[in-house]
Amino acid sequence: MSLTVPNDLLDQARAGDVDDAAFVACVRDSLPYAWSLISELVAERAQSGAEFTDNQVPPPSEEARGQLLRCLASDAMRGALERHFGVRLAFQNCHRVAVFDPSATKALDEFVTPRAQILNQKPELVDC
Repeated sequence: MSLTVPNDLLDQARAGDVDDAAFVACVRDSLPYAWSLISELVAERAQSGAEFTDNQVPPPSEEARGQLLRCLASDAMRGALERHFGVRLAFQNCHRVAVFDPSATKALDEFVTPRAQILNQKPELVDC
């Protein structure tokens, strides 16, 4: 299961629209590794002023890797985090998460090309 959904949030979903802040809190609480990694990257990018910053360190465990994959494979979760943090997220392999300033469209476009994906491949990442 991707998320541990509190009963009040489940009731909210059954009744209609889900509050974005409540959904983001659910993601934060359910996927702490993914949340902390993305939060750290957001802070690093903001502090540096760079167009983007990324993580190139594999997750410390399969559980952490699973959290990252579930978080970034979900359009709903990814979109909620992008809105919450005011960034664009991109993903390569099983761990290379990048946080982009929303205006950095050229850098984002380059990061998500097949060429960039191929150049990011390394033998030690075959199993990721």
